[in-house]
Amino acid sequence: MTISKTPLPATLGSQSLLSWLALGLTLLLSAWPMLPIQAQNTLSFNAPTLKPAPGPQARGFKADLAGVNLWFTDTGGTAGQDVLILLHPNTGSSEVWALQSAVFAKAGYRVIAFDRRGWGQSFAKTPMDNGASSIAQDLEALVEHLKIDRFHLLGIAGGGFAAIDYAAWKPERIKSLIVGGSTAQLSEPSMKEVVDRIEIPGIRKLPAYFREVGPSYRARDPEGTKTWVEIEERSQQSGAKAQALRTPNTFAKIATIKSPTLVIAGGADLLAPPALMKLWVKYLDHAQWVLLPEAGHALSWEEPERFDQAVIDFLKTH
Repeated sequence: MTISKTPLPATLGSQSLLSWLALGLTLLLSAWPMLPIQAQNTLSFNAPTLKPAPGPQARGFKADLAGVNLWFTDTGGTAGQDVLILLHPNTGSSEVWALQSAVFAKAGYRVIAFDRRGWGQSFAKTPMDNGASSIAQDLEALVEHLKIDRFHLLGIAGGGFAAIDYAAWKPERIKSLIVGGSTAQLSEPSMKEVVDRIEIPGIRKLPAYFREVGPSYRARDPEGTKTWVEIEERSQQSGAKAQALRTPNTFAKIATIKSPTLVIAGGADLLAPPALMKLWVKYLDHAQWVLLPEAGHALSWEEPERFDQAVIDFLKTH
């Protein structure tokens, strides 16, 4: 496993440090009146909001599968083109990938995203099908329907749970695995104890955007935050049940995943902070690690350019 490390600056002596701070403060105060207005006010609160990136745009389709009419989007492509499948988080639907699909397609990939059953436009066929099966099994049914052999798989947050579930079940299909901002929904008591220890009391009762969208993004892009909230509020159908994992995720199960794996963490993630993620990442043999320091749990939404580039750089080597 490869985890990047950033060297810390050399430590100054206490007297030397105080001297430098005093000098810096003096220079700053003397120069402040002469600073141009734009230098004093560098943070923009009018950042551009959600706009589909230029590139091949995805079209929507319905797949008639066992127990579900599954909605998916597909950018299309040519025979033999690498396929990238995207799994959305619990708070959202395939709509959250609007900032990624065209970018990944422009980079040379056929990009497919689907709404899990009970979310977005994927409807269970009968009440008995509500919450039945697993996301991994619906994914397998979809790739069989589309006659896709092998592909790259990307899951964010709750989509990461399912990506791990599928990658351990069907290793022969996975070219590479990408997981972002995810606890992996591990069943080990030790992991549950860590989650209980670090979780802010009552956080699950707060509005989703307080839990999941980082403060830096909320500050700089109120319109983007509003769009995220709108998607989240319409994502889960009334009465829809969450699908269980096909088999519980465990450290031993993660250790069986041998495909090249990229793990992306958000430094401001309240639900899956980097330290927690590293507890399960260490069981992967071939993991690369990327940290987006200011991103919260919705890291692909909050930092699309950095997120997309990290994914593309990884995919190009696999």
